[in-house]
Amino acid sequence: MTATLIALDWGTSSLRAYRMGAAGRVLESRRLSWGIMHLPPAPGGTADADPAQGFDRAFEAACGDWLRDEPGLPVIACGMVGSAQGWREAAYLDLPTRLDGLAAQLVRVPRGDAAPLHIVPGLIARGTLPNVMRGEETQVAGVLAGLPPARAGGDVLIGLPGTHSKWVDVRAGEVRHFDTFMTGEVYAVLRGHTILGRTMQEAGPPDEAAFARGLDVAGSQAGRLGVLSTIFSCRTLGLTGELGARAQADYLSGLLVGHEVAALAASLAGGGRTPNIVLCGETALCDRYALALERNGLGRPARVHGATERGLWQLAVASGLAAA
Repeated sequence: MTATLIALDWGTSSLRAYRMGAAGRVLESRRLSWGIMHLPPAPGGTADADPAQGFDRAFEAACGDWLRDEPGLPVIACGMVGSAQGWREAAYLDLPTRLDGLAAQLVRVPRGDAAPLHIVPGLIARGTLPNVMRGEETQVAGVLAGLPPARAGGDVLIGLPGTHSKWVDVRAGEVRHFDTFMTGEVYAVLRGHTILGRTMQEAGPPDEAAFARGLDVAGSQAGRLGVLSTIFSCRTLGLTGELGARAQADYLSGLLVGHEVAALAASLAGGGRTPNIVLCGETALCDRYALALERNGLGRPARVHGATERGLWQLAVASGLAAA
């Protein structure tokens, strides 16, 4: 089928490419390991005179044949490819901002006579503790496009669980604020580089009871002492025989997610907000966050899938790269 757009989700460790047709339908997709920190080497192992050459090789591997088959297709990309370490830096846009502002600020990367690349900028919230996102802004655009218009135009809190979880405050289509929790990365560090991981064994199926126990501890009186106190219980419950070695990783996950969502719930209560909450991410992880949200009195969240590719399509249309 005829394509109208090539869209790239280009992060630190991987590169996803989408060949898209009318109305943003994904006709073909690929995933490669050529993230911005691991680009294809030069032939013969020689050093590149220009760092952009590595990006060019990765781009060719991802979609070169698509462009040869259908020359002139517009190309849009989001993610760390637009960072200071990427192919071309796309400066952050300040909050508050409407997502159509992203489309107006795409950064063009010329490629000689070949199709140029257009990079989506990230977002920055300035203040005493600045916060940034790069790639998630495109997911937010895709989430809003996947909601009924009445809901998308209201008070929405979008949760993007992952290595660095984001909670994005969108009101009337405008991104007002967002928070970042390094929950996934801290979990990996605690498992791999602290004494807590010494007694853990690789589990088979997820131990949902252990995860729920961690949520309960985070939300208990003991949890008020904070995550730095409660995570030690992962070790002590193991030493006393109350928590098996195969259950400890899921218990730790419950503790960390529980503290994250409890902090979120407290922040919403303090602001008197009751937004529509939407989750977007890997299914099993979103299942866990949905349970944490319910246990903290925030109700059952909606779910949106395929947000990145949908967001890339929406931004391409808004910028005029693709026809609606």
